Amino acid sequence: MHSPAMAQQICAADLNGNGDAADEGEQASCVQTADGQQLCPIEAVDCIADATGTYSCPAGPQFACHSRTSASTPACSPHACIDLSANPIVEEPAIDDLGTEANGEIDADGNCMGEVQIFSGRGMRCRPPGLSTTFANCCKDKGKIVKDGMGSSVASIGTKIAVAKGVLTGMKAAYTAFKAGATASQAASAGANALIVGIDPTSIAISLAINFMMEFLLSGCDEQDMETAMLRASGMCHEIGTYCTSSVLGVCLQKARGSCCFNTKLGRIIQEQGRPQLKAFNDNPWGTARKPMCRGFTPEEFQALDFSKMDLSEYYSDIEARAQSEIQIDMEERVDAYLKAVGQ
Repeated sequence: MHSPAMAQQICAADLNGNGDAADEGEQASCVQTADGQQLCPIEAVDCIADATGTYSCPAGPQFACHSRTSASTPACSPHACIDLSANPIVEEPAIDDLGTEANGEIDADGNCMGEVQIFSGRGMRCRPPGLSTTFANCCKDKGKIVKDGMGSSVASIGTKIAVAKGVLTGMKAAYTAFKAGATASQAASAGANALIVGIDPTSIAISLAINFMMEFLLSGCDEQDMETAMLRASGMCHEIGTYCTSSVLGVCLQKARGSCCFNTKLGRIIQEQGRPQLKAFNDNPWGTARKPMCRGFTPEEFQALDFSKMDLSEYYSDIEARAQSEIQIDMEERVDAYLKAVGQ
């Protein structure tokens, strides 16, 4: 656990009234006072002496006054200290969603025998500044690092799928190396080597990826933080909301942002605009931030989508070298190629 969670006693307070104590300045390590007690420094004030020299707390008589040193004026705080040895911080693990792998069984003719999902995603999370991240922003947008391939669908659908998978592989390699004792630079290099395997070089800015990994590793972000932040910044994730991922005595100390991240930016756009058209998604379109629902479309659902009602301008702007009419015509080809890739 990172500081200040390593301190034996901490205190936390919801200073901005948003229902948690996960923001910077809302947690602190308690300080030991001259009389061996613990004092929370959050909103601590000097106590006031009456005519007899007896000190009382301006925040209320229920709060005790303690001197930080034998020569200092006694102080008090309206916030209690929490003994972590008796009340350990509860850390929730990262979202466990491996997504739908394109590796189902096929028959003798090469047809997929399992469930076919089109533009499926994966539930993921990254953590904004909080106690567990030592107040580093592990959702930080470092700019677009990966992007959809620029070739035709049939020629590049395999590498389009491989881009997101490569990000996961690369971040895992970097994080594993760093935890094993490698420097941030060495770990980032290991991540970059794993990241580029099987990926169209036009789909990734490798120098930016290396800088990204070094910064996030040194900031105390974990593997899924890195994966999610890179895909989010590249426009491949739909954020669902926030939830608490670290708490003590029911007080939230660290929040996380839950998202559905897709293999391509186009997949995210079609999911966002396609789900509202389908009754199957009406009651619960995205699941919850803690448990995202990121499944792909069934072939029947995909065929029911009305692409004339979708605004693909965000995607068009990324590939200005191709005519919009060519891209629209290419949609059917792209889906056919995806279905073939699923069965491989």
